[in-house]
Amino acid sequence: MTLKEALETELKALDRELKVELPQEIKKAVAMGDLRENAEYQTALERQRFLQSRIGQIKQKLSELSLVRMDQVPTDRIGLGSRFKAIDGDDDREVHFEIVMEGMGDPSRGMISISSPLARGFLNKKAGDEVTITVPSGRKTYEIVEVKTLHERG
Repeated sequence: MTLKEALETELKALDRELKVELPQEIKKAVAMGDLRENAEYQTALERQRFLQSRIGQIKQKLSELSLVRMDQVPTDRIGLGSRFKAIDGDDDREVHFEIVMEGMGDPSRGMISISSPLARGFLNKKAGDEVTITVPSGRKTYEIVEVKTLHERG
């Protein structure tokens, strides 16, 4: 599943929750009476604000994605959308990374934002390259083992 497809799927689910499920919850909460002390009502309103905010974020990301020029994304080296394997020079373990758009990073899943120091250190590198990157915790060295660009991923 591409990033665009994942965002569109999430947007559809959030939109359904906002327009179908949440109004039903609010209606039930209103039927319970005094809204000032109604925890269900307050929770539903908080959820509504969250959903509206997240929907806005997703629409913004989809808008940014539409501006990405595929002819400017590298086909033979690491760039936006690339997934790659590298060997961590500190402990010889294999690590997996994906370069993602700003705000979409999740380091625990190997998704690094294109503007992060780590991602900037990998940009334009190829399989076989050794990279030393200055990160907040110090210097890290990696050997890039395999690269799949956005073009290869489909």
